[in-house]
Amino acid sequence: MNYKLMHKDIHVADILIDETVCAIVKTGTVYHFEHLPVGCLDGKGHIDRAALNEWWRGRAIPASRQGIQEALCQMHMDMPQTLLEKCMGLSLSDQYWICPVDLQVKWSEVNFFENDFSEDVGNILFRKKLSKREINLFSPDNTSDGWLKKKWNISDGKRYLIKGGSGINRQEPYNEVFASILMERLGIAHVSYSLMVQEEEPYSVCEDFVGLGTELIRAWYIMQTAKKENHVSVYQHYLNCCENLGIKGVKEAIDRMLVVDYLIANEDRHQNNFGVLREAETLKWLGAAPIYDSGTSLWFSTPTAFVRGEAPKLASKPFKTSHEEQIKLVSSFDWLDTSGLKGVEEEFREVVKDSPFVDNARSDAICNAIRKRCEMLLKVIEERKKGRLVSADCFYDVEKDAAYSGKKDEN
Repeated sequence: MNYKLMHKDIHVADILIDETVCAIVKTGTVYHFEHLPVGCLDGKGHIDRAALNEWWRGRAIPASRQGIQEALCQMHMDMPQTLLEKCMGLSLSDQYWICPVDLQVKWSEVNFFENDFSEDVGNILFRKKLSKREINLFSPDNTSDGWLKKKWNISDGKRYLIKGGSGINRQEPYNEVFASILMERLGIAHVSYSLMVQEEEPYSVCEDFVGLGTELIRAWYIMQTAKKENHVSVYQHYLNCCENLGIKGVKEAIDRMLVVDYLIANEDRHQNNFGVLREAETLKWLGAAPIYDSGTSLWFSTPTAFVRGEAPKLASKPFKTSHEEQIKLVSSFDWLDTSGLKGVEEEFREVVKDSPFVDNARSDAICNAIRKRCEMLLKVIEERKKGRLVSADCFYDVEKDAAYSGKKDEN
């Protein structure tokens, strides 16, 4: 079917989508190259259809989402990507959408920031059985990412994302709330999460931090705007891409993100879990997005007996595979008021005090581990004052540094 790729009311390009494979099989005239999704141009300034398809499919619910197969069966769909066309590709993260070529409709008439939407898809994803009436698939839940069950909700005119937990501990919602408290203490820009309990299940709730005129551009797409040379680290490549695009304050924002992730032992800060904000119409870059999506942390899936602050096998992303190496990328700790760390572990105990999933033994173990992480960070800061614990990625050509150290960089 032929569509117009739209950016708000700007007709960006003509595209042909094959509904059987849910892919953009042809691109026609491009009317506004500058308004194409970030990272969808090749090195010669032409539209890259493979990259555009990756962007399009990346808008869909991932196949790893909890309960997605059961939900698709109830909606009589074959795969998550088929839901994209049912909502015109509309999202609550950006201002892109697709419009059938023979349909005359304005952005103001369809976007989810101003207009109501169906909660049918979200309710199905939350395993709620609907009546036999026809299911309304016009929903921003069709374009929500991540593997945890989640849904969008409208309350008092505001858009809120409700997200559940996993495993026997259901810990991710509690972690989001604790991370919010930690960042509030440290004065770090963040998305604020609160706790909601429904039918004894914990959920985190946050207001949409993207507004009617702004949009989130995830780090992954920023890094597609230029080819990464082999001798450049992932960290430096991201900073280079941001600098080339004219995005300010990114290094300072990354410093803060890495400190938070070190303290909460975040295991999943992948390249879609942070990014930057821009104005949709003017394309003006607004700087780094506030820190969001910090639930896969605080030993969320680790058995209580193995919860330790100094645990050496904790996974780390996006720049290094260990937190010990990644914290060395922080360019400066001068901004950090460490007094905000005093007694912060007790905030976690308060958050989970009524939880039927996190018992006292686990709460004690995690509080002790948080306290240990704070102590470890203070030692890192002291070593930095002595000129130690600085990653070569911050200052040197990685290939030359690897040759000096006798090994290649792990990233």
